Amino acid sequence: MKQKLHILPIIILSQFACTSTWFAGNAIIESLTKKLDFGGEIVSYVISSVQFGFIMGTLIFGILMIADRFSPSKVFMVCACLAALSNVSLIFPQLNVTGLLMARFGTGFFLAGIYPVGMKIAADYYEKGLGKALGFLVGALVLGTAFPFLIKGTTWASHPDSVIKLTSGITVLGGFLLFFLIPNGPYRVASTSLQLNAGPKLFKNYNFKKAAFGYFGHMWELYAFWAFTPIAIQWFALKSGNDISVFLWTGIVIALGGLSCAYGGILSQRAGSKKVALVALIASGFFCFISPLLFSLPVYFFLAGWCLWGIAVTADSPQFSNLVASAVSPELKGTALTLVNCIGYAITILSIQLLGSLQAIIPIDQLFITLGIGPLIGVYYLIQKKV
Repeated sequence: MKQKLHILPIIILSQFACTSTWFAGNAIIESLTKKLDFGGEIVSYVISSVQFGFIMGTLIFGILMIADRFSPSKVFMVCACLAALSNVSLIFPQLNVTGLLMARFGTGFFLAGIYPVGMKIAADYYEKGLGKALGFLVGALVLGTAFPFLIKGTTWASHPDSVIKLTSGITVLGGFLLFFLIPNGPYRVASTSLQLNAGPKLFKNYNFKKAAFGYFGHMWELYAFWAFTPIAIQWFALKSGNDISVFLWTGIVIALGGLSCAYGGILSQRAGSKKVALVALIASGFFCFISPLLFSLPVYFFLAGWCLWGIAVTADSPQFSNLVASAVSPELKGTALTLVNCIGYAITILSIQLLGSLQAIIPIDQLFITLGIGPLIGVYYLIQKKV
């Protein structure tokens, strides 16, 4: 029992540190585009290249069953070092557009050995109360995502290189911290053979399929909302004539989602993961459809509304992961989480690119309505009953 006390805090701290590289490039995108003398159209490509890297990483990791066949802590540490190396290449003097996109792709690829593997490690330690553990763990991911924006929104990070150096440094530290302090969990059941048909077999499992499709609906909304939040805040500031710190408020909106993940995990102990996920999906879907109204509010009401949306949009994520992990046998938990992440993040590319295309056609205040499709689909699958 004494050993268990430090397990979750270390996993949480390492997850936070290592996922800080996820949006590090996004936080300094303005300086990168000026440095490369490239237009604003590169923004959606930079964002999507991270997602595409993560998709390819999770696909390969899932097919090869990396998290189930090898020590998850070792996989986590190696991927943390490689993600940090990809991230720090953003400040190389010879960086060009190809190098920029490859650096972000590499960061996303190696994050596939961090985010789902971190959840796998938690599942190896917490057979009971996994929803609560994952709530804190995914909350750490969300705070890690917000971290570069929060740094950029302060006077401390007056130079963009500071954001990259700090996020790369703590990523390496987080990887080694987890490797040296977290051994293989007591509930880990290693797969002894490679099962190339594991993915198709998983989708024949009714409970797994239901949780997976609910998660896919959630992912349609989540990353597009995060990616276009700074654009929405900047557009509102220009339209209303208010002086708003775009990066600071973007960081706050995303960081609040980390707190809601943790609180949702605590609530899941009483209400159950399915109910927490369902309520969060309905709430975030509601904000999608009323989003045009938010832009007509006074500044503090607009920011409050966006913060509430940031809270709702993430609270269901760890609970979907718990539902996925609980639906499969122990030796397939890592593969199940990785493959669901792979498909979910592929969906994020579609929604991000859709908003990027629509941005040139419709006003920003109408843009976010299209994200409501995801929560609608997610709710539909969650309330389905087996016949």
